[in-house]
Amino acid sequence: MPRPVLNRQRLVLALVSAGVIAGAGLGGLGTNLARAGVQPTPVSAAAAPAPAMALPDFTQITKQNGPAVVNITVTGLTKTAAGPALDPDDPMAEFFRRFGGMDMPGLRGGGKPQPTRGAGSGFIVGSDGIILTNAHVVRDAQEVTVKLTDRREYRAKVLGADPKTDIAVLKIDAKNLPTVRLGDPKGLQVGEWVLAIGSPFGFENTVTAGVVSAKGRSLPDDSFVPFIQTDVAVNPGNSGGPLFNTRGEVVGINSQIYSRTGGYQGVSFAIPIDVANRVKDQIIATGKASHARLGVAVQEVNQTFADSFKLSKPEGALISSVEPDGPADKAGLKSGDVILKVDGQPIVSSGDLPALIGQAAPGQKVTMQIWRQGKAEEIVAKLGDASDKPAKVAAAGDEALGKAKLGLALRPLQPGEKREAGVGSGLLIEDVAGPAAMAGVQPGDVLLAINGTPVTQPDQVRAAVAKADKSVALLIQRDGQRIFVPVHLG
Repeated sequence: MPRPVLNRQRLVLALVSAGVIAGAGLGGLGTNLARAGVQPTPVSAAAAPAPAMALPDFTQITKQNGPAVVNITVTGLTKTAAGPALDPDDPMAEFFRRFGGMDMPGLRGGGKPQPTRGAGSGFIVGSDGIILTNAHVVRDAQEVTVKLTDRREYRAKVLGADPKTDIAVLKIDAKNLPTVRLGDPKGLQVGEWVLAIGSPFGFENTVTAGVVSAKGRSLPDDSFVPFIQTDVAVNPGNSGGPLFNTRGEVVGINSQIYSRTGGYQGVSFAIPIDVANRVKDQIIATGKASHARLGVAVQEVNQTFADSFKLSKPEGALISSVEPDGPADKAGLKSGDVILKVDGQPIVSSGDLPALIGQAAPGQKVTMQIWRQGKAEEIVAKLGDASDKPAKVAAAGDEALGKAKLGLALRPLQPGEKREAGVGSGLLIEDVAGPAAMAGVQPGDVLLAINGTPVTQPDQVRAAVAKADKSVALLIQRDGQRIFVPVHLG
C-alpha cells in the first residue's frame, strides 16, 4: 500500500503532536525536519501576515484636555400656554407632571412662567475665562453656571449667541485657566479617529470615541453650517463639548444627533471649529455675529435634472426662485440657473451653497460659475446681510410647462389669475396624467418654465418636450411656493 503524502504544514503539525520535534527550538527545526525526510522551504513574502493596525491611545489627549472641558447648567423661566384644567387625581396627571413637560392648569398653574433647567458642555478657549458652547444650551437662560473639573463653580455671562450657527460665547471671572488647542477641520479625513469629551446625562468629563463618517453635511435646520458627521456617542448633555482629532486639537463642537428615539443611534454632528472661531471673534468684538445672504431658494440637482439641463453630472444648486431686488436678482441670477462654483469652490449639493454664503461677510463680492441654457457662465454678486428682512421670495418672470408626452392639459393664465398667483405669466395646469402625474404635478399648479426656459403658451411646452431626451424639469408654483419637479418621459 503506497504511503500517503502530506503537505509540509500538515506534516509539521503531525510531527509536533507525535513528539518528533517536541522541545526543539526554532534553530533545530530544520535539522529535525531533515531527519523526518522533509526539506524546509523559505516562507514567501506574500505569505507573511499583514502588519497589525494599532488603535489610537486617547489617554494623553484626555489628560491634557480634560481640565479645559466644563459642565454648564442653566436655569430660566418658560411661559407655556394654558390648556383645559386637569384633575390632579386623574391618572394622567402624574404622567404629565413627570414626563410631559406640559403646563397643566391645576398641576402647576396654567399659563404662568415655569422654572426650567438645562445642562450641556463647553470648553475653555481663553485662559481669561472665554468659553465656547452651543447657542441652544443657553437659550432663554437667566442664570448660567460653569463647573470646572476641579469642582470650582462660576457664574457665567453670555457674551453673545448666534442661532444660525448654534454657537454661544461665555465669560467667567477667572484667570490662568487651562485651554484647548484649536485644529484645522479642513485637514480631517473621513475614517479618521476622533474623540469627544462632555457631560452626557450629567456624567461629567465622559470620554467617547469614533471616526469621521462624512464632512460638509448640510442639515435642514442649520443651513449655515457644513457639519462634520461622526459615529461618536453623543447624548443629551454632550452638546457644546469639544471634538478632538488624534493630535489633541479641537476640530469641532458636538451639536446634534440624528435619532428616531431621542438618544444616540450612531449618527452625530459637530460644528467645524473654524466656523465657531469666526463667530466667536465677531461676538467678542461686536456682541453679535453677521452672515451674508444671496436671496435665492435652491433645490438639489438629481440625475433627472442633470439630464434635463444637459449637465455632465448631478451636482450644483438649482435656483427655484429669486428674491425680487435681492443680491441675486441684482446680479442677474434667474430661476433655472444651476450654481456650480462660488469663488472657485465646487457646489456639490444644494446645501453647500447656503453654508458657504452664510460664512461670508455682508457686502462681500463673490464670483459664481453658473449653468444656464446648456452652457457655463460667470456672474459676480454682492452679498446682502442675513439679518435684513428679505423680500418675499417669488415674483417675476414668465414660465410654464406642456402637454404631449407629459400628460398635462394647459391654458394661459387670465389677468386675475396672474395677480392672485403673483406671477407675470405662466400656464395653469387643468388636468394631469401620465409621467407628470407620476412625478407629483397636480391640477391647479402653475407651470412657469421647462428646463429653465419660461413658457407662456402650450406650444412652447410641446416644443421643449419634443427636443428633450429622457426627462424634463418643470418649474411650478403651488400655494405661493416655487419648486422644480423632475419628470421622466415615457
